[in-house]
Amino acid sequence: MLKHRGFPGRLPGTDFQFTVRRANPKGATPLTRRERNADRRPADRRADAGFMAALWENFGDQPFERGNLDAGRLSWLFGREVLPHDDPFDPASYEAMLIIDRRAAEMAFPDLLDWDASA
Repeated sequence: MLKHRGFPGRLPGTDFQFTVRRANPKGATPLTRRERNADRRPADRRADAGFMAALWENFGDQPFERGNLDAGRLSWLFGREVLPHDDPFDPASYEAMLIIDRRAAEMAFPDLLDWDASA
């Protein structure tokens, strides 16, 4: 399992986890698309925005390996802002390649980053 050095382990000042410390001996938790309903708590929305900002700052529009990124946190973005890059894609692999859909990320998090300057 690739460990993304320099990637924040959690949202600062919270218990919202962004990375895992070690690989699960039973295998990686599969990525699944989780629906973000309008009635989600503000803290959950901040965690999504913080995680998206960290992804963009670390990887930009380049493909990246799932590695030690938390499956639960990724699943809130998976299928919308974060898409599979491999074909075929294995959602239960630490080596799975992902990519940020910049257009979807800009629409979901318009005030998050200066998207033009980050390209």
